[in-house]
Amino acid sequence: MPEFLNLYNILLTVALFSTVLYILKLVVFIFVGGDTEVEANFDAMTETDVSFSFLSMQSILAFFMGLGWSGLAALVQFELSANISLAIGFLTGLVFMFLTAYLMYGIKKLNKTVKTDLTALVNQAGKAYINIEPHKEGQIEIDINGRLTIIEASNCSDEKINAFEPVKVVKVENNKIYVIKGE
Repeated sequence: MPEFLNLYNILLTVALFSTVLYILKLVVFIFVGGDTEVEANFDAMTETDVSFSFLSMQSILAFFMGLGWSGLAALVQFELSANISLAIGFLTGLVFMFLTAYLMYGIKKLNKTVKTDLTALVNQAGKAYINIEPHKEGQIEIDINGRLTIIEASNCSDEKINAFEPVKVVKVENNKIYVIKGE
């Protein structure tokens, strides 16, 4: 076996290469967004969440980063044998992999949208966000599930509703909100 092909050089190469790729992937994630993984769009109805994958590029890079750096530390700093250093590196890599997958899963859960039943808004008060002409659409500001939300609404009266005036939801049909000028 060539002299340069020893455990120290292998672990150092794995650690440096995976760290550089991990940082590049993280920079892309921060500046471009989290949709850097390959996605597929299927029309089938399934009960699984395909947005989370344990074996993502990020978690695999985290595994190799943990393997390289902790294996190298065990070999050089603690002067452990090659087998023990590899075992420590492998276990640390698994911990890094699980931790990265868990964090990515948590980040993707933050992106979920909550579906609300708009019929619960009937008789609720809000205020016009912009001017709404009679029998035209505009935007209103209303409390939905404890959150102040700006949502599309139609003025179903013959009276113009000016911005910031109170409105009242009178009906919801086909996920469309109808309002009148409030008191």
